[in-house]
Amino acid sequence: MKQEQIDQYSRALFSALRSQSAIDPLTQSEPDMTIEDAYEISLGLMNLRIAEGEKVIGKKIGVTSKAVQNMLNVHQPDFGYLTDQMVYANGETLPVSTQMIAPRAEGEIAFVLKRDLAGPGITNAAVIAATECVMPCFEIVDSRIRDWKIAIQDTVADNASCGFFVLGDRAVSPRLVDLSTCGMVVEKNGQIISTGAGAAALGSPLNCVAWLANTLGRYGMTLKAGEVILSGSLVPLEPVSAGDYMRVDIGGIGSASVRFA
Repeated sequence: MKQEQIDQYSRALFSALRSQSAIDPLTQSEPDMTIEDAYEISLGLMNLRIAEGEKVIGKKIGVTSKAVQNMLNVHQPDFGYLTDQMVYANGETLPVSTQMIAPRAEGEIAFVLKRDLAGPGITNAAVIAATECVMPCFEIVDSRIRDWKIAIQDTVADNASCGFFVLGDRAVSPRLVDLSTCGMVVEKNGQIISTGAGAAALGSPLNCVAWLANTLGRYGMTLKAGEVILSGSLVPLEPVSAGDYMRVDIGGIGSASVRFA
């Protein structure tokens, strides 16, 4: 795609984000859009947010579990950017009705890095060595594409459908928990709605972070010390609206909760 087209779609997504008004799928107008085009659009979108004062503090990995892949009909992982305006503390109230279009919550494991990770060639052992701690997390995804009718190029361009994220109540060493077998229980309004395990995300959240570091390496990018990395959902996405309360518990790691208003 030409740069002027990339800029046009970046601005369209930025406008949709700020106005909370969804737009038609980009692939509807650009059926030949490549994933590389979509990542250029995503970067343009993020640069517009940075120009308004936001600061990148990490990355997210999306569409890692079969449950989410089947739900969205997107069958490969993607990544997006996290900023300081996306993060909420454990137990805080998130005003979805004034900030989001079609929010969905997903339980994840977040990694906080103490060293850079620069692909290619990153292994799971390298991820463990570079990780300060892991934390329970909710990612509240949202789509600026109307009705979540997304191809992989649409969600990539839309910053991997990222909205906000909530970090939980504990931080533990990745060496103290089996990240493949740790169990997850998600509750909505006091009722258990889904369960999962670390293996749901590409076999292990470690595989996800290694995939991200190696994928970014192809674009000349590095995961930086201090960044937060959301490793992907272990359970199906759950639509949320004002009045809902969500809680996730992860064995050996801790819990996170969020209320929507």
